[in-house]
Amino acid sequence: MTIDRRTFLTGAVSLASLVASSGASVAQGYGQTFKVDNDDGRPIANTRLPGEIVGEIPALKGVTYVGAREAEITLYEFFDYNCPYCRKAAVDMVSLAASDAALRIGLVNNPILSPQSAQAAKVALAIQRKLGSAAAWTLYQRLLAKPGKIDGSGALQVAAALGVSASEIETIADSDEVRLALRAQMRMAADLGLMATPSYVLGNTGLLGHPGAKSLARMIGAMRRCDQIAC
Repeated sequence: MTIDRRTFLTGAVSLASLVASSGASVAQGYGQTFKVDNDDGRPIANTRLPGEIVGEIPALKGVTYVGAREAEITLYEFFDYNCPYCRKAAVDMVSLAASDAALRIGLVNNPILSPQSAQAAKVALAIQRKLGSAAAWTLYQRLLAKPGKIDGSGALQVAAALGVSASEIETIADSDEVRLALRAQMRMAADLGLMATPSYVLGNTGLLGHPGAKSLARMIGAMRRCDQIAC
């Protein structure tokens, strides 16, 4: 499929450059506020985040949610479609969603690795806008299971299998609504100092890197017991 419309590629490039060059609005000193390890026994960088900024995440447009709306715990993943660690994370997110019906997961685009990542994120946001979270969750799984670099053209091909024409998806992806939603999601990641992919927000704690499904499950359990990622 050849993509030659005016703004699909250039819009993604300029958006990614704008946010990447702006830097974090709030400096975060990620160390080990809580002594937690990943599934391999290595320490995971984490820090307490400003509650007033974390409290703005639910207002972001275009976040893909899985799980009960009334869930007490929401785990937010900030990810990039071309991050190799995000491929493993996607498998673990699916496992967590299936095994913990009381957990809500929110997927937030943070395409900081390449302009192609921003193109894929725009396609995902278009599907979210057109078909809702269930379809966007399916697309997330399919794109991160796809080998090789994911760009706008590849994302469009996968997204079109969900029952919307590639031309309609691209039109939505080029809209101001999608552009502003992506910009806001990336700005949130920068404001929280989430400069690695994937990164997570659980309660008022930020995590850099993917801990693994078992480690995340332990942290979620601790949140339920004592309202922090380690008791």
